[in-house]
Amino acid sequence: MKNLFILLSLGLSSACAMAGSAFTDAEDAVTYRQHSFQLIRHNFVDLSDMMRGKVPFDAKRAEKRANALTTLTTLPWEAFEVPGADKIKSDAKAEIWQNLQDFQQKAEQFQTDALALQVAAKTGEQATVKAAFGNFAKNCKACHDQYKAE
Repeated sequence: MKNLFILLSLGLSSACAMAGSAFTDAEDAVTYRQHSFQLIRHNFVDLSDMMRGKVPFDAKRAEKRANALTTLTTLPWEAFEVPGADKIKSDAKAEIWQNLQDFQQKAEQFQTDALALQVAAKTGEQATVKAAFGNFAKNCKACHDQYKAE
């Protein structure tokens, strides 16, 4: 009976530890954040092409992309806080973990910019979307300049 209690306690402890994270390990977290950023990139590029006139402006498609970005910009950040994620080879600079508070503030601004873009896209007005997209893109680039090895 004592062995059963110990076994159940260990199993419960392990389950609780794993429940604290959506990731199996640091490599899983890095893969997750990279895939999250790829989805952000896909939606960003489509909007960028519309804003630069590479493809015709489509209000419904712009709204769809902005809606997606509102959700997608919330995803990658927790994966930076997984123990050991800073040790996995990626394009993320060490400065992220040295300036985590600044990085997190930039992530919050990115999410705020996505919400503003979503509001702008609901108007269906290209000029309004373009202005909001400009702010979104500017802050995206600023973070890349500081925290991403290219």
